Amino acid sequence: METNELLKKVRKIEIKTRGLSRNIFAGEYHSAFKGRGMAFSEVREYQFGDDMRDIDWNVTARYARPYVKVFEEERELTVMLLIDVSGSKDFGTVNMMKNEVTTEIAATLAFSAIQNNDKIGVIFFSDKIEKFIPPQKGRKHILYIIRELLDFHAENKQTDISAALKYLTNAIKKRCTTFIISDFIDKGNYSDALTIANRKHDVVAIQVYDRRETELPPVGLMKMKDAETGLERWIDTSSSSVRRLYGKWWKQRQDDMTQAFKKCRVDSVSVRTEDDYVSSLLTLFHKRN
Repeated sequence: METNELLKKVRKIEIKTRGLSRNIFAGEYHSAFKGRGMAFSEVREYQFGDDMRDIDWNVTARYARPYVKVFEEERELTVMLLIDVSGSKDFGTVNMMKNEVTTEIAATLAFSAIQNNDKIGVIFFSDKIEKFIPPQKGRKHILYIIRELLDFHAENKQTDISAALKYLTNAIKKRCTTFIISDFIDKGNYSDALTIANRKHDVVAIQVYDRRETELPPVGLMKMKDAETGLERWIDTSSSSVRRLYGKWWKQRQDDMTQAFKKCRVDSVSVRTEDDYVSSLLTLFHKRN
């Protein structure tokens, strides 16, 4: 992509997603994603009703009267975006491609994070870790992330969600909030890695998919290509049994994915490329309050 064209796209996405995060998501994001716990703030003199366990014995001994430690919520978070950049991202049949929707969702979450003074980092993955952007703060960092989202070219085409989750678990030592944004088309089993990652971190799953992936149109012979393996085959979509089997396969995929999220206690939302992802994200945020 040409530099000037890329900069224009970055600016366009910044204007749209920063506005969304500021005007719509600010309060919901803050309440849906909590800090890491309670952090020490100050000491003050003991008052009737204070918890005896909070007494600071060193200060009490120094001043010969009781003082207690005061704690406040530790608000700052580290937010990680796990972005699926496998071959299946380059698909869309209505208004937007899956990778375009993914970029806007990721940018909106990133701006929501920095408005809450949170750090934001990114892991791009296919069936390997394609790129790791360590968590930082600031608009300059966000714009760098958006540029990468728009212009990143993965080396591999297939998907390994389990490998991405294992990398997250090893790379990020402190607890963080993680959004994994993917179509979750993965021939492997990622449940165990998801369970382990969600024990250490707060993992949220956002599925991005296209309507045409859910059913076959009755248009006769159609050449189908697997975007991740490159395999091609002809399918007779005029056959009702073929369309029915495909629909059954898609439903089973979705059911398996949903059950995996429930088993691993991971909050999730599914977003179609033609739908309003704003309402989907708000639904997810409200679910967590």
